[in-house]
Amino acid sequence: MTENVHELKLDKKQTNDNMKEKSGWVSWLFFIISIAAVFFIFRFVIGITIINGDSMSPTISDGDVFLTSDMFYTPERNDIVIFRDEDGYDVIKRIIGLPNETIAIQNGVVFVDGEPIKSEFTTGIPNDMPERTVDSGSYFLIGDNRTPGESLDSRNSDIGSISKEKIKGQAILSLLPFGLMTIIPK
Repeated sequence: MTENVHELKLDKKQTNDNMKEKSGWVSWLFFIISIAAVFFIFRFVIGITIINGDSMSPTISDGDVFLTSDMFYTPERNDIVIFRDEDGYDVIKRIIGLPNETIAIQNGVVFVDGEPIKSEFTTGIPNDMPERTVDSGSYFLIGDNRTPGESLDSRNSDIGSISKEKIKGQAILSLLPFGLMTIIPK
């Protein structure tokens, strides 16, 4: 009888040891999957961008911090987007022209396919620009600070239209300044 009790205690101890070992492996597996999920989310789904410069003033200021999204994003007019320039820097601008549309600036007014667009979120008066057609699969991006020399954007012939592949994602939420915490206006 004492042998059976002793065997029962040994079996119980082995069972507890096996459960602890399995629990340890499950915890490590959960940890690794969690780290991979966080990496995936911040690499492919959302990002944090710190603004450098005043090309998007008055909408966005130098030093503002934004949450961006690049998963399942389809660019639309007036979206504020982040794109990668030729030097590898992230740049933030507003989409004004869609593929195959014509853009012109006359007397400080931006025209898309001959129609003036609303500009309540802008500052400054841009220089005139002759009519241009946006390349297929590309977008015409311009800063909200339209004062000549304040925004290096699609108005510059060296930059021109920005292909969809260069657009990293859309700015969706202001994180700093804290009081702002609003969705980006369109």
